[in-house]
Amino acid sequence: MKVIFWGTPKFSIPTLNSINQSDHDVLAVVTQPDKRRSRGNTLSPSPVKKRALELGLKVLTPHDIKKQVDIQDQIYNLKADIYIVVAFGQLLPTQVLNQPPLGCWNSHASLLPRWRGAAPIQRCLIAGDSYTGVGVMAMEKGLDTGPILMERKVAIDLLDNAEELAKRLSLISGNLILEALYKIESVGRGSENHRFSLLRPRFQSKRKEDTVYARLINKYETLIKWDDRSIEIHRLVMGVYPYAYTYYKGKRLKILITVPLVEEAKKYIDKYLPNKNSIPNIKSMPPGIIISIDKSSGPIVSTLDSFLLINEAQLEGKKPLNGPGLAQQFNLSEGVKLG
Repeated sequence: MKVIFWGTPKFSIPTLNSINQSDHDVLAVVTQPDKRRSRGNTLSPSPVKKRALELGLKVLTPHDIKKQVDIQDQIYNLKADIYIVVAFGQLLPTQVLNQPPLGCWNSHASLLPRWRGAAPIQRCLIAGDSYTGVGVMAMEKGLDTGPILMERKVAIDLLDNAEELAKRLSLISGNLILEALYKIESVGRGSENHRFSLLRPRFQSKRKEDTVYARLINKYETLIKWDDRSIEIHRLVMGVYPYAYTYYKGKRLKILITVPLVEEAKKYIDKYLPNKNSIPNIKSMPPGIIISIDKSSGPIVSTLDSFLLINEAQLEGKKPLNGPGLAQQFNLSEGVKLG
């Protein structure tokens, strides 16, 4: 099939690679325009644009696909059979969705209708979900509302962070799209109703209680609130990785790896904190206080309901450190309040 691929972040690349390495023909890649993505003043291409150029593919970079009719026409004139969208970052207008005869299909990193929207991976971790997944859905005007052709369910580990989980899901997306393309191609052209009657996708629940939106993470959410429960702080650290932070002696301290010292994390406590004598016996302590320092594992901080081991962190202007290096370089001491 002749494919136009739409995507922008690193997450999209395994799917682009899979399609490009298959028997399908990638006619063009549509991605977000170059942006100032670092402290420098130079423009940088999106990860997908960079990869597409490495593969020698045609690249289009609309600022607003809804308004740029000239780019809509360029895309239409390529006469693709199908559009595949993976985290493109703009909503496609109806006139674009209606262009390809085999439809527009989106690979989305959640089990819809839970976590529709821009940040499904981060939100499922912050919420403490046990499972997530990848679904291939037919696109329609609404935000992630289309019927689901295929899904893969994935268990979430307590110590999975957003970066690790995104990598796993992106690889699944690459494989799942190829399976979906085979099914879609086997059905052939025809009206959408006819194709759906043969593909038999699962239409999403319309119950409000089943629908959850994954809004973008804002910078205020990444500040750790030590008067939350330890498991909630841990989920935040994993969900916004590597951006969760607190303050230590007036300097910003990024928190990268934590272990909540609670019953549901027992197997991780055994791994990360083998010296059980480091676990405090204090029943009550104001939140955010370094109450113990394990030289091999890191500082232990009080929270609303329990304690949290900080196993890896990065002080402003320094490299990330864990275990012995963390306590030594930061000159951590018991009794100091974080935040």
